[in-house]
Amino acid sequence: MNIIEVKDRTAPLIEQLLNVWESSVKATHHFLSENEREKIKRYVPQALKEIPYLVIVENENQVPVGFMGIAERHLEMLFISNEERGKGLGKKLLTYGIENYSVYDLAVNEQNPLARGFYEHMGFEVYKRTECDEQGSPYPLFYMRFM
Repeated sequence: MNIIEVKDRTAPLIEQLLNVWESSVKATHHFLSENEREKIKRYVPQALKEIPYLVIVENENQVPVGFMGIAERHLEMLFISNEERGKGLGKKLLTYGIENYSVYDLAVNEQNPLARGFYEHMGFEVYKRTECDEQGSPYPLFYMRFM
């Protein structure tokens, strides 16, 4: 497995990462309707192009199977394809983000308890809760800091 920061965000790479995102979200974001997921999916390519730091993890065939996006010291996104979940890739990516980009905080959906548990296991603690997500949708968020 290779972890690399991506500078050149080509259309084929964005498409591969969108597939990773969709695989991950379908497996973990059960609180989203298919309609909501499709609505969010339209914004993902732009987010991938604009995030200051985009770091991917590739399998042995150089195919992206996970990624994270970082802005300042904030983890904006971390997704692992469903087929690769449970293999330690999220831990490797997040550790890489903490060590190389000083990742300090993040937000996680309250309805995604596995993600919250993962981040708590990695040393993050909840310091704030909101009723809505950052787009104003009724999906509560936990804001977490690295302790």
